[in-house]
Amino acid sequence: MQEGYEDIQAEGAELIAISADPIATVNSTQQTLQIGYILLSDEKTKTIEAYNVIDPSEIEVARPAVYIVNQDGNVAWKYLDARSGKRIGPEPILTQLKKF
Repeated sequence: MQEGYEDIQAEGAELIAISADPIATVNSTQQTLQIGYILLSDEKTKTIEAYNVIDPSEIEVARPAVYIVNQDGNVAWKYLDARSGKRIGPEPILTQLKKF
């Protein structure tokens, strides 16, 4: 997602990723992969559960999900895969952002 981050910002949006990994792992991943966008830890899975993205086959893992939240705080678009492992690239996100 890092490669599309500047394009996402150019559309007036911000990218925030949430992981079920512990904060130390999240920080290490962010540094190792040189991730410029916000990467948060949800080790207790409260946000992951609130958005109903828990992978039923691995309850400590979130399914790949993307939410576009508009300026009013409403979910304007979402992508949610059935289980972990499949991620979308920036192109579908950019396509949706251009609609706003």
